[in-house]
Amino acid sequence: MKGFKLNPITVKKLKRFRGIRRGYYSFLIFLFLLIITFWGIGEYFVNSRALAVSYEGKLYFPTHSAFHPGTDFGFDYSYETNYRDLKEKFAEDSESQVENSGGSNWVLMPMVPFNPFENDFIEGKYGPQPPTWEGKHFLGTDNVGRDILARLFYGFRYAMTFALLYMVAVFLIGVTLGCAMGYFGGTFDLLAQRVIEIWQNIPFLYIVIIVAAIIRPNLFILLLIFVVFGWTSLTYYMRTESYREKSRDYVAAARVLGAGNWRIIVRHILPNTISTLVTFLPFVVASAITSLTALDFLNFGLPAPTPSWGELLKRGVQNLNDPWIVTSAFSGLVFVLTIVTFIGEAIREAFDPKKYTVYR
Repeated sequence: MKGFKLNPITVKKLKRFRGIRRGYYSFLIFLFLLIITFWGIGEYFVNSRALAVSYEGKLYFPTHSAFHPGTDFGFDYSYETNYRDLKEKFAEDSESQVENSGGSNWVLMPMVPFNPFENDFIEGKYGPQPPTWEGKHFLGTDNVGRDILARLFYGFRYAMTFALLYMVAVFLIGVTLGCAMGYFGGTFDLLAQRVIEIWQNIPFLYIVIIVAAIIRPNLFILLLIFVVFGWTSLTYYMRTESYREKSRDYVAAARVLGAGNWRIIVRHILPNTISTLVTFLPFVVASAITSLTALDFLNFGLPAPTPSWGELLKRGVQNLNDPWIVTSAFSGLVFVLTIVTFIGEAIREAFDPKKYTVYR
């Protein structure tokens, strides 16, 4: 059985993409951010739970393990252990040269030892705190004492989960319906176009406001609303591409050989339009991120206290005397949108169909 081999033209396009350094390095940075914030991985970098605890000769891994009350580590409370306090306690014990029967105790904390929901007020000071290296609040705290870097980190996770799921759903619906409209044409195409025209005139923002007033929206409810109203523009493009491709000689040859309609669409038309479709991917992701951020800013998005960039921007605008809040959120948003745009521009240049087409 022969191994999978990429089309030579596709290989050329990928090499060209790699040669566009601004886009290629932006893609590597974006991929790195996705990996470290991924579900189950990000907790090793930003989390209030310890990565590892050695206590009286036993080793614990609280990050993804069961709940550990304070009594498990010598505290007198039964709620979950505060691992930052535990680390300080072990440090004090070590300084006073108190030896435990099982050997030395230690705590290994993540780089940012806070979760996005907890309040960490300094005694006697209530309100936003500026960035500090000693307190591990590298970007400061917001007006309710939550670590800004932790909320940016997990806000990126929610935003990218939303954007990537939105991209997949929109492409599945838009590509499938658009190919069918362009290939079959006739009455089906005419009726589908009228339905899409009506659907596009429904005010999207009003629908979101109504839903937010009736129920408490979560990530998947918002995703469903966005997908329901976001697939139409891609459908028109796929309709045009399919209509053009079905008149090519290779489609007529496939019909003569007995290929069915859906085989022609899936095995012949779609592969010849996919290279152009790829150029839309980064821009759909950027659009989803900005839309979700805008809804969160207007208080119609993810419910509190879910970490989100829009909510952080809103708090920053409400507390302009503490500029590190809005600066952190705005800088993070601009940085991510910039590298996504660079990726999109590089893909569009590398996969430009006019560069490789045999039709002149």
